[in-house]
This record gives sequence, structure tokens and C-alpha cells, in this order.
Amino acid sequence: MPARRPRVVPARAHDDLTESLAQLRTELDLQAGFPAEVEAEAQQAVRSVPTEPAAAQLDDLRDIEFLTIDPAGSTDLDQALHLERTATGAVLQYAIADLPAFVAPGGAVDGEARLRGQTLYAADGRIPLHPVALSEDAASLLPGRERRAFVWRFVLDDGARPVETTLRRAVIRSRAQWTYVDAQAAIDTGTAPEALRALAWFGPLRREREAERGGVSLNVPQARIVADDHGYRLEREAPLAIEDWNAQASLLTGMAAAELMLRGGVGILRTMPAAEPDDITAFRAQTVALGIPWPEDVSYGDYLRSLDRDLPAALAILDAAAGLFRGAGYVAFDGDPPADPLQAAIGAPYAHATAPLRRLVDRWSLVTCEALANGREVPEWVRETLPTLPKIMARSDGVANRLDAATLDRVEAALLSRHEGQVFEAVVLGRRNDGARVQLTDPPVTAKVTGLDAAPGETVHLRLTRTSIATGTIVLEPTA
Repeated sequence: MPARRPRVVPARAHDDLTESLAQLRTELDLQAGFPAEVEAEAQQAVRSVPTEPAAAQLDDLRDIEFLTIDPAGSTDLDQALHLERTATGAVLQYAIADLPAFVAPGGAVDGEARLRGQTLYAADGRIPLHPVALSEDAASLLPGRERRAFVWRFVLDDGARPVETTLRRAVIRSRAQWTYVDAQAAIDTGTAPEALRALAWFGPLRREREAERGGVSLNVPQARIVADDHGYRLEREAPLAIEDWNAQASLLTGMAAAELMLRGGVGILRTMPAAEPDDITAFRAQTVALGIPWPEDVSYGDYLRSLDRDLPAALAILDAAAGLFRGAGYVAFDGDPPADPLQAAIGAPYAHATAPLRRLVDRWSLVTCEALANGREVPEWVRETLPTLPKIMARSDGVANRLDAATLDRVEAALLSRHEGQVFEAVVLGRRNDGARVQLTDPPVTAKVTGLDAAPGETVHLRLTRTSIATGTIVLEPTA
């Protein structure tokens, strides 16, 4: 019988994993702390930037009952929302942390942020983009605090389509910080406040709009590393419905930001080219081979949304589908718009504009959009530095991807350590050169198995022969 193991790293492997993760930070040259001059400038901004509406010359929106929805334990809160149903649809007000108010262009905080690019999330703690005095306090949309924000206001029709969009800077006060788990439970039990109940209307309709424009959200269960008092554990679960509904508010805002930039002739987009016709043909053939053919008269997005994610063949199809979404990047422009502004997975032009505490480019997007939305010139510092952002973000994305992959490898190796010789059940996700990529049934570890001759979607049994926590190596071999 295949082995079934707990998804918690055993205590005997904890110290080795801790050492390996620390070494990974050194290899990637990740610095959690900030230079003294950066911390000093941040502290000065905390003391000097006003948050009283009259003093700050900002709109006073403190009477709106905003709320935040984030993973448990989050303190860098970029977004707060208020959603209210109306007789003809709804009004969504989406507040984004006003980090630009605290960061002087060309200053020490700005310079350090350009070196980092984004907040990095490691298993042993995050490496923030900005000093925590800003990202987890003064600029974070924490409940019960008066905070500066960029507030997008969308008037939505009965299909959750925006019919009127405005953007202004204001002072808000969030009323509550919800976790995804608690928010979902409140909706399911009927105890949620109106804004959360309205998300259950908004999210599915926005999914319908996504299907209409040819976008697709894979919603594939992702491996997630959780560190708590019990150590490290690995989870691979499908997102809650509330996570998708909440994400739809961010997607709507990113599309509105892109539209503003394209109309104004200046900005920076997050782009992704459409899949090549040959790749689509190969993918369609693979769905036939896996026994769940993609019908000619069904759109790509509708087909993926229809898959039963509990089926091994569906896991293999979704793994192959993820490979069609390649080439994401950033394109800055000032004058002529990009030749291809599309973000293919979203099915529309799109900009990152909702996470300024955690992603560098969003600060430029917000300042650009606020100026364009209100008929003012985009600040010169924005226009001068826009061309530098794609390279900065590409470098930062590369570091983030290497950190994520290497961290997961090490945690998975620790999880399986000292189980050498045992047999595990796995699903083949796809062929990889001289072998195949597989996902173990339990624990939910993915690995490449050299010499495995098996078709995608097939269930196989593999023997664990070696692990190395130091390098994140797992060696599995087909059983005879």
C-alpha cells in the first residue's frame, strides 16, 4: 500500500530546514533589514505626513464602512473595500493604501525600494519592500485607524459592469479586518455584513464577464507553506470562493487603471501574449488523450472552468494549461501605446495598481491614474522613471520565483526526509524530457522523476530513494 504521511515537517528535520532556509537567503542576497538612512526617512514621513482630512487637503470618507479581507496574520494591508447593492446594480468603493504620500521620489526609501522591487515571502518570514513603519503601520489600511488612500469608485450595473468610474485621494477608516476563512464562514452562515454579502453577488457576475472577454482564472490548488508554533507544514487546497470574489475587485481595478493609462497616453501595463496556435493545437490534442476533450464550440476559459479538479486527468490538463500562459512582463509607454497591450489570461489590458505596499510598480500606476482621472499632468518624476520599471520588476520577479521554488523544494524535502525506501502514490502531470513531473497524493509534493515512462493523468507508485534538505533534492524511482 502507498504510504500516507502527515503534512508537517517532523521535529527531527526542523533544525536542518531552518539552516537551509537561512542559507537560501544568503545565496539570494536577501536583506530583511534596512539601512539606517532608510529607516530614518521612513520614521520622519510617519511623523510629518498628515492624515486629518483638512490638514491633508483630502476628501473625508471616514463615514464609509470599509473592510479588509486578507490571509490570517497579515499586517501589510493594501486594499479595503465597501460594496453596496443598489436598485440597478451596486457601488464598489475600493481603497488602496496611499504609499506615495510617504515616499519622496529620489529619496532613501524610494532608492531602497527600487533595489528590492517587491515584498518577498519566504517560509521563515517576509522580506519587506518598505520599512515596516510604513508598510505594516502608517500606510497600512489597519482597522480603526485613519489612513490615506486612493479610492476607486465604480458604479456597477446589474451585471457588475462598470458604468461610471472615478478615482480620488481621501482619508478612510476601515472598520474590520477579516480573514478569508472567517469571511467565508460569515457568508455561508448568513452573519456577514452587507459588503461581504454583496461580494457573493459581485464575484460570480465578474466571473461571467471574464468568460465573455475570453479570460480565465485557473484556480488550481497551489502548494502553500505555513509556519506556526507547530513548525512548517505544506497545504495544497483549492482557494475559497471569497478569495476569487475579492480578487475580482482587484482585477476590475487593474483593468480600469490600464484603460485610464491607454486613454491618457502614459503608464505601465502588465502584459502577456496570447498562446501560439501550435501550442493551442497541442493542448487540445492532450485533452483528447487524457479523456476529457476540449470541444471545438466551447471557449478555452469555459472548458477549464468545467473541469472536475478531483480527477487525476484534470490535474494534468490544468498543469498543461498553466504552460500556455507564458511571457508575462511590464511595458512602459509615454506617447504611443504598446502594440499589444493585452494580458491574455485576463482577456483585457491590465495594470498592477492595487498593492503599493508590496509591489514597486503600483506606486507609479496609482500616481499616474489619479492625475489622469482628474485632468492633471502626470508628475515629471513619474514620466522620467517609467522606462526603468520593466527591468526592475523583471529582476525582482526573477528573485521571487527562485525564492519560491527553492523554498518549496526544501520544505518538501524536509517533509519526506527519513522516509527513504517507502512507496508513494502519485499522479503524472506531464512529461519532462527524460522523465515526468508528478504530484504525490499525500503529502502533496511535486517532483520530477527521471526515467518514468507514464502518460499524463496516469496514477503510478514511486519509491523514495533520497532526500537532501540542504539542496531541496527529492529522488523518486518507479517501482518494479
